[in-house]
Amino acid sequence: MPIPVIATSDYDYDLPSERIAKHPLSQRDESKLLIALDETIEVDFYKNIVDYLPERSLMVFNNSKVIPARILYVKDTGGIIELFCLEPIEGTPYEALQDTQKSTWLCMVGGAKKWKQDLELHWQLNDSQQMTAKMLNKNEQTCTIEFSWQDTQTTFADILEQLGQMPIPPYLLRKAEASDKQQYQTVYAKVEGSVAAPTAGLHFTESVFQSFSQKNISTNFTTLHVGAGTFKPVSAEFIHDHAMHAEWVDIDIDLIEQLSKANDIVCVGTTSLRTLESLYWFALENLHVSSLPNKDYVLSQFTPYKFEGEKLKKTIVFKSLVEKMRLLYTTKLIFRTELMIMPGYQLQVANYLVTNFHQPKSTLLMLVDAFTKGRWKSIYHYALKNDFRFLSYGDGCLLHYS
Repeated sequence: MPIPVIATSDYDYDLPSERIAKHPLSQRDESKLLIALDETIEVDFYKNIVDYLPERSLMVFNNSKVIPARILYVKDTGGIIELFCLEPIEGTPYEALQDTQKSTWLCMVGGAKKWKQDLELHWQLNDSQQMTAKMLNKNEQTCTIEFSWQDTQTTFADILEQLGQMPIPPYLLRKAEASDKQQYQTVYAKVEGSVAAPTAGLHFTESVFQSFSQKNISTNFTTLHVGAGTFKPVSAEFIHDHAMHAEWVDIDIDLIEQLSKANDIVCVGTTSLRTLESLYWFALENLHVSSLPNKDYVLSQFTPYKFEGEKLKKTIVFKSLVEKMRLLYTTKLIFRTELMIMPGYQLQVANYLVTNFHQPKSTLLMLVDAFTKGRWKSIYHYALKNDFRFLSYGDGCLLHYS
């Protein structure tokens, strides 16, 4: 499959500010759901999503948990320096959050001009302990920051819990509020590490999960730690010139086995979809090797477009992967993915997608175009004309890939 040459401007559309949901609804599953399973469009609510899902399907959710990744420092002059922890320099986000005494992260720094490189920032944690931030290096967009503190029992996750704020999207044009700590988190969030919510999952409640038994629908979870780059609009003239960010994925063997057997697979969120598609290419690339790569493995963004081997059905690929993992006494896979799903991409794993409405010129919108095979414009036009709420705290849609 050749890498498509498509203008980024094809994914621009007018999104009035009043259509961006600044806050979520008080009841998560009362959000509207646009159903586009064929050429027609229906409207319902998330609480009734089970009515539109195939019987005995498998639903896959991203259980990554958003961390309070923004830390504010107020200078004596009143000036504010904001540190936004993007990803650790070493290891997975979850591993780095368990660091004690020292943790080094790649950060975006708001007010960086106010921070001289030899100046240390200090926060008082309690009567006897401080946290210190030291800038190790700086480039155009990010800085490497070393955080340090004395207590060997205090983890970096504890530090963020005390000092950090939830990293709500900048397009909300408001400060994080106390309610965001609970609302900008799925009810099933478990593994800490994301700096942005897997927003399609924000609409699901315990009662929605209970409704799945009506159709013998199975659920399982994977983990993709969402990075800030997920929501960054593409600035390149052509979409293939955009450099995709890498995100950590963590997948258990029991899910891979389920995927090898399921006929209908429903991905809740673009992050879940990206994880499962990345898993397919990971498995295919390593089909004929006796071992499996370690956590240093990164699936490149153009792997599917440059793949020269034979594509196989997911059933064969995943069964082979499960057998290899058992031989190697491995129960989970952890690696990073840069996979970019663009128009023309052929989905290998999922055939249903639950997702929110995304920003103009975003890679998420391009993924939706690939999944709907060009229908995104009519779907978004309908949503805009019928008072759907957009972006992270907004409504969503159920799509079918055929």
